[in-house]
Amino acid sequence: MSAAEYRVGQSAEFTKTITEADLTLFAGISGDFNPYHVDAVTAEASRFGGRVVHGMLTSSLICTVLGMRLPGPGTIHLEQQLRFLAPVRPGDTVTARVHVLEVLPRNRLRVRTECVLQDGTVAVDGLALVIAPSA
Repeated sequence: MSAAEYRVGQSAEFTKTITEADLTLFAGISGDFNPYHVDAVTAEASRFGGRVVHGMLTSSLICTVLGMRLPGPGTIHLEQQLRFLAPVRPGDTVTARVHVLEVLPRNRLRVRTECVLQDGTVAVDGLALVIAPSA
């Protein structure tokens, strides 16, 4: 599909429950062992009242939508703005959504990105610029 075939309002999503294994593996891959993510005792005494999932782990689900669903395989992620609005906890189910806002020249799309918790709370909100794959 070329960018000309995309239209404002198109959307796609991906849903995943964040497991303990996901959190542990992300800490190992990223090197981010912040106690708010990995230490229940420290996190319990924090402003969050318990462990929270890495913001970048949560927002990485946006990449799944962009790279696998809309625009899909071959997408190049050029820019991403993120606002972290609510904590995500191990065991939460997160739905990452992408909405096409603008179809631009040179196969580019401006999209709204968000990660929403199982109760409807928006945990991450943002905007992205991508190059859609060529036909």
